[in-house]
Amino acid sequence: MRAIIIGAGIAGLATALRLHQIGWDTLIVERAPARRGGGYAVTFGGIGYDAAEHMGIVDDLLAKGFVTDELVYHKPNGERRFALDRATIAATTGPRSITILRGDLESVLYEKAEGHTEIRFGATLTAVDQDEHAVRVTLTDGTVEEGDLLVGADGLHSATRALLFGPEEDFLLNLEHKVAVFMLDKRPATIAPGATGTLSSGGRTAAVISIPDGRNVAFFGYRTDHARPGEDVTTELHRVYGDLGWVIPEALAGLQRADSVYFDTISQVVAPSWSKGRVVLLGDAAWCVTLFAGYGSSLAVGGADRLGTELAAHPGDLPAALAAWEAAIRPEAERKQKLGRRVKGVYAPTSPLLLWLSLLPLRLAALPPVRRYMTRRFIKG
Repeated sequence: MRAIIIGAGIAGLATALRLHQIGWDTLIVERAPARRGGGYAVTFGGIGYDAAEHMGIVDDLLAKGFVTDELVYHKPNGERRFALDRATIAATTGPRSITILRGDLESVLYEKAEGHTEIRFGATLTAVDQDEHAVRVTLTDGTVEEGDLLVGADGLHSATRALLFGPEEDFLLNLEHKVAVFMLDKRPATIAPGATGTLSSGGRTAAVISIPDGRNVAFFGYRTDHARPGEDVTTELHRVYGDLGWVIPEALAGLQRADSVYFDTISQVVAPSWSKGRVVLLGDAAWCVTLFAGYGSSLAVGGADRLGTELAAHPGDLPAALAAWEAAIRPEAERKQKLGRRVKGVYAPTSPLLLWLSLLPLRLAALPPVRRYMTRRFIKG
């Protein structure tokens, strides 16, 4: 059996690895000319952690993961509001989770999959034809590939979804925020090594994450009423955040030197079905829960693992395998989407009262009695 996978991100690489484990051949087609790195930090857990154990990669992920020593919440002028220490942060995430950069998670999957799959960069699909025997795709490099299954793992703006399921506007739910993420070439002096600093003000959130290995990530998220149509990322971030102090000027200066920037709206994908014949959507292309839910990477790996399990359990019956897979994954994805829609209201609070309310649970977590309870409950069991 052979699968053609569109997208060499977390979902696509995890799918290639899992399908190899059940004896399938795979081809990954990636639009970008080369692999991308960096990205924001994610808490990888839940069905993703279970899947990583099942696929034999959890130790590799743990080796790439990191622990935040301190999470400091700042006022717009840079003064500290309060902080969570290492033990409190660990208690809030639980024991079966890994804090890791998206790019490092992707690297682990790439290293595990590359010897078992062909990865073709700089191409994507332009046409799809399928019948009861096979699916055929025409690629932008002029080639035609045939397989038993086509997996659209090509993200929020999926070309696979647009070709087979309908135009993007039929599926995207805009959560009225934008995000920009990039790697900094040096750590701001006021951010301690291994610490994360963050602030929120007037519908804007910013953070700088110091990774213990010396890398640093800048993150900006803000409500779209701050945005202007067609404005480039550099102009928009300077305009939206230019009045703030703290490390914002240093981070914006680092934007000029960044190798790449992730810059997009924050939107969910809401699709009534994730498969059509021999074509299946997986990861953000199917269900994008957004960073508000904080579970996208876990769902991508968990979804890939379960797809392999159902294909192996239903040999020769692709419709049954895809139906069983969607029935297993959809409830979890929809729960996380509901969470993302609830969280969006407090992610970048517009007023001091909303900001205070959004930070209250974290302030409580920093109190010694609460922290001791959480440590007993989540870390020591």
